[in-house]
Amino acid sequence: RKYKIKTVEGSHEFATTQEVIRRRYTRLLREQKPLPDLILMDGGKIQIRAAKEVLEDELGLDNPVAGMVKDQKHRTASLLFGENDDVVELDSRSQAFHLVQRIQEEVHRFAITFHRQVRSKNSFSSQLDHIEGVGPKTRTKVLRHFKTLTNIRAANVEDFKKLGIP
Repeated sequence: RKYKIKTVEGSHEFATTQEVIRRRYTRLLREQKPLPDLILMDGGKIQIRAAKEVLEDELGLDNPVAGMVKDQKHRTASLLFGENDDVVELDSRSQAFHLVQRIQEEVHRFAITFHRQVRSKNSFSSQLDHIEGVGPKTRTKVLRHFKTLTNIRAANVEDFKKLGIP
């Protein structure tokens, strides 16, 4: 699932993790859908603590939570699990390790793709969207004709009138 963060301003990993966990598991409970047997977090103690705080303290759930931890070279290294977030070493030749590694890589790819989509949408059209009276059709017409924001800034009133823009 993809979540647009609604209640957290700036970069606050603990609060962001809590919002996502809260929204996801509140919805599962409300819709009376089955809960997972294990929740894997892409991260360490901060993410695990944030998830457990919401699940146990707010929602009264007792689902096990494990953190997928990477080493200094940003490769899957181990799991954190249990009451004290104990390190569970994984044999790098085992099927369990490769499964965790593939899950972690997919989570990373999924998140990066989503963040790039959000950023590209915001950065490409945001300046034109703030001009009163410019809607999606006018914006598209202007961008197709002028190609870049630099060309739009350099254009004069007559150039816009030729496009049928008052």
